[in-house]
Amino acid sequence: MSNDVIRTAARAAHEANRVWCAFSGDHSQVSWDDAPEWQRRSAMTGVQLLASDPDLGDDATHNSWLAEKVAEGWVYGPVKDVVAKTHPCVVPFSALPPHQQFKDTLFRTVVLSILKGMNYVHD
Repeated sequence: MSNDVIRTAARAAHEANRVWCAFSGDHSQVSWDDAPEWQRRSAMTGVQLLASDPDLGDDATHNSWLAEKVAEGWVYGPVKDVVAKTHPCVVPFSALPPHQQFKDTLFRTVVLSILKGMNYVHD
């Protein structure tokens, strides 16, 4: 799978999640174009994970993201703080509030829809 396909799917899923966050009252998410490179890489990692196994559940991308964050020194905190490396989503998927779990459902749905549309994964 080309880097362009991975980036396209990651961008679409990122933007869908950004819109969902704004709808939910979280206006801290920046557009793909304004996102730092680490955030883009994280989304592309999620795309690659789902492309490797489209049957993974909604929790898979969160678990991957969580492992990445913990490895980088992030910890749970009630407020997302990039400098302090705290984030309210540094918890198991099952402990996330429903609107946060839905972000992973949305990410998975967007990514797999794009990959299916481009014939990279099949039903």
